[in-house]
Amino acid sequence: MSVRDGVFITLEGGEGAGKSTAALRLTTLLREAGHEVLATREPGGTPGAEAIRALLLNPDTELTAMAQTMLHFAARADHVACVIRPALARGAVVICDRYSDSTMAYQAYGMGVEIAAVAALTRLIDLMPDITFMLEVPESVSKSRLNSRGAASDRYEQMGAEVMARIAQGFRAIAAAEPARCVVVDGTEPVEVVVGRMREVIRERTGR
Repeated sequence: MSVRDGVFITLEGGEGAGKSTAALRLTTLLREAGHEVLATREPGGTPGAEAIRALLLNPDTELTAMAQTMLHFAARADHVACVIRPALARGAVVICDRYSDSTMAYQAYGMGVEIAAVAALTRLIDLMPDITFMLEVPESVSKSRLNSRGAASDRYEQMGAEVMARIAQGFRAIAAAEPARCVVVDGTEPVEVVVGRMREVIRERTGR
């Protein structure tokens, strides 16, 4: 079987966009429809990648933007080889909360790493999603949702408004450049509406 026997779906967006909640609901819907679904996340998905995630999210560990970029791709290389490709090869639907678009938006657009460097590392991984849902919410909604979590902020949740604005611009630029892959979704809508829209797109584009 080829790697494309399955369907690779990613959810992207800034902090508080609702990706994790939507990924959980979408996973449930697809499983109820009889599909094998692998729900995973980045950074993470394997023991090694989860260890890298802990390092990346820890705001007390100082890391340059390039160091963060390389760590994200180290985690991604392990995740893709050990988890995502095998699942796709057996025909599963893979739903991943964040993927390479987040590295491009955060580290390149947001933090100044060269876009060409991130693009080169993305090509090296050599696996792009079939469908990417870009969830968008205004800054006010993002702040409100982050404040409501009541937990300590991680490295990326502590970024200032100017950086977050550049990250949002990055996601919009990615979506505009790849309309065949990326679908922009209004993350302020109720989760049932958001996931319903995603389900409709998946059915239209893949027949699943």
